[in-house]
Amino acid sequence: MNNDDVDVLIVGAGLSGVGAAWHLRDKCPGKTFALLEGRQRMGGTWDLFRYPGVRSDTDMYTLGYKFKPWKSTQTIADGSLIRSYVEETAREAGIDQHIRFGHKVTHASWSSETARWTVRATHTDDQGTRDVTLRCNFLMMCSGYYSYDQGFTPKFEGRDRFQGQIVHPQFWPEDLDYTGKRVVVIGSGATAITLVPSMADKAAHVTMLQRSPTYLLSVPRADRISPWLRRFLPDQVVHQAARLAFFSAQAAVYQGSKRAPGIARKALLAGVQKQLAGASSMRHFTPRYKPWDERMCAVPDGDMFTAIREGRVSVVTDHIETFTETGLRLASGQELEADIIITATGLELRLFGGMDIEVDGVPQAMNEALTYKGVMFAGVPNLSLTVGYTNASWTLRADLVAEYVCRLLGRMDAQGVNQVVARHPGARVGVRPMLEMASGYVARAKDVLPRQGDESPWQLPQSYRRDLRALRFDRVDDAHLRFSRAGAPRGRQDARAATRARETGPALNVG
Repeated sequence: MNNDDVDVLIVGAGLSGVGAAWHLRDKCPGKTFALLEGRQRMGGTWDLFRYPGVRSDTDMYTLGYKFKPWKSTQTIADGSLIRSYVEETAREAGIDQHIRFGHKVTHASWSSETARWTVRATHTDDQGTRDVTLRCNFLMMCSGYYSYDQGFTPKFEGRDRFQGQIVHPQFWPEDLDYTGKRVVVIGSGATAITLVPSMADKAAHVTMLQRSPTYLLSVPRADRISPWLRRFLPDQVVHQAARLAFFSAQAAVYQGSKRAPGIARKALLAGVQKQLAGASSMRHFTPRYKPWDERMCAVPDGDMFTAIREGRVSVVTDHIETFTETGLRLASGQELEADIIITATGLELRLFGGMDIEVDGVPQAMNEALTYKGVMFAGVPNLSLTVGYTNASWTLRADLVAEYVCRLLGRMDAQGVNQVVARHPGARVGVRPMLEMASGYVARAKDVLPRQGDESPWQLPQSYRRDLRALRFDRVDDAHLRFSRAGAPRGRQDARAATRARETGPALNVG
């Protein structure tokens, strides 16, 4: 077979893409596949981000794969360790031989007559950049949820006046020397909470400037129990036990916070107050929202609090009025002097690798598309999207999505068909945003992200238990899916029906 025409094409070679390829090899060994990766190395997020201290913000037993034990003593792991873990997984399974680096997808077109996707991409290597075309029967989008080419930075008044260096963490200069420098980090999310204590080891002083506080939770960086258990039990047994334990703890914290937000808030703030020991005002650590209305930030071994107690870090809650030649002037009139300013101000959300999608000549407005089980989309055949959890580890869901796609492919083979599409439910199903969080990066992307319905199976549930049932155990060939062979003109009908349903459906409920 032409190696530019495969059964399954996977876009992305990070945690999700390599995991999807592993499941394909394991459960669909007869399928040919390839992975398209825009960068020159695999790893995705864990190859892109190079800022000081870059690490996971959840445990590696659940962020890692179900099938490959995490053996490091670091539960909250450094980015380089995670990238090595992905590379090792790919190498051991021979997946690395199927990755095509430097391929950025630009367009995908489905034909119901041939049951093939035609995917256009730009390929960049030592010889330059050229356009390439590939074909596949099933397209798996595992390219993450944000743009690798640009981060989000607000428009700051007077930015050009600043005489020092301004850096976005997504594009960290390898030669940046902050030894003995005054550093201001703008932001209060996971990136800022990671950067600040890491830079404080060498900087003269680090100030974290935030508009509003985030909930912080101190967690152990290392796992002492699993290494001891490995002396007596196989690695896979220990991995599964630790995975269950950490998942259960995550779920308990999340569900407890949702059921009793007042109690959870008191417990979280009491923990922070104890860690600070009077070194900083609690107003900088008391969010205005309920726990888990936005994602919580992990603080490994309380490193952020240690740096504050030792005077190497300070936190300021205020708004920026303008950049100055020597730093920042705040709305309160306070001035922060800096040699380096880090804009840890978030990501630019983008799904489907930024590519355009059409079905039988009909362009698809994927920001209006209705998700089916948080995996497929009504009216779009043979395409899956891997999106993880906002309240737990990303890979928990990525594993389930890959398993589900393999089940779909198996069912298609068993029925002698080669295309499957979710039938649009029409106006009877109300729609709302696919992700529902108060975080700024989600709010900014409300017109970019696809939609979910107000009833199952047209939802992206933020629940591993619900997904476990829906994706691993429920019937694949339910009444909402249409299976057929190439040549049947159903794809165009479904695409147009989905378009009509979006145009005449209920108004989006963003409340």
